Amino acid sequence: MGAAYDDRDGKIWMDGQLVEWRDANVHILTHAMHYASSVFEGERCYEGKIFKSVEHSERLIKSGELLDMEIPYSVAEIEKAKYDVLAANGWTDAYVRVVAWRGAGEDMGVASNKNPVRMAVAAWEWGAYYGDAKMKGAKLDIAKWKRPSPETIPTAAKAAGLYMICTMSKHAAEAKGCSDALFMDYRGYVAEATGANIFFVKGGEVHTPDPDAILNGITRQTVIDMLEAKGIKVHVRRIMPEELADFEQCWLTGTAAEVTPVGQIGDYTFEVGALTREIAQEYEQLVRA
Repeated sequence: MGAAYDDRDGKIWMDGQLVEWRDANVHILTHAMHYASSVFEGERCYEGKIFKSVEHSERLIKSGELLDMEIPYSVAEIEKAKYDVLAANGWTDAYVRVVAWRGAGEDMGVASNKNPVRMAVAAWEWGAYYGDAKMKGAKLDIAKWKRPSPETIPTAAKAAGLYMICTMSKHAAEAKGCSDALFMDYRGYVAEATGANIFFVKGGEVHTPDPDAILNGITRQTVIDMLEAKGIKVHVRRIMPEELADFEQCWLTGTAAEVTPVGQIGDYTFEVGALTREIAQEYEQLVRA
């Protein structure tokens, strides 16, 4: 087990400057801690280059806008901060976390217009998100919670508050010996895992949920482009849970998950087949190109 995340050596970028890792702290009355006024990005750096870095920075700013929270940094400034952190820590392969939040200020109720919007960038060396599931296929539970309607919360934002049920669902899954959990959305359609999008294979064609109530992941979009470039038909549609019995292969996509095969969801099993392995391998080559 590695050191706790608040007790490590290194540098973190915080509000425009690099600070010692252990000094990157916030006050207990930080608005985000009480009201989830926070957005973030997770990115991976491969051999000195952050994959789809600009797209992630652009999405961070958009997420802030969706939460009525203007981030006081440009895409160029966010990009520089990320690479400054990597250089300061001497890493060429790492996971990068950018987070923006409403800090402590004059407001300590639901409204927080008088409070500053702050931002930090941290990074750390991190291996496969699902461990050996990258080879043999992850096992997923089916969550009891559902992804919410876009009419109840800005589902297109990568916002901290949207992950509350993810934490609860992943804890429940791990207690059952699973790696993760699959959500249905508020209508009952297959949605996503706790931190990754999902794909299925049937008859040589690929099916993936319509992202109308979930985050349209950057890795998800990348993999769809890869499949279409190979001439493989991709059906972006609403998927009923009973269809899981008919799919032959399954995989997850995400910055942390990369492309991870799925071997089982609840009582449904899937082959870690040729297309799954091919896409995983080609994605690995793409991010290091």
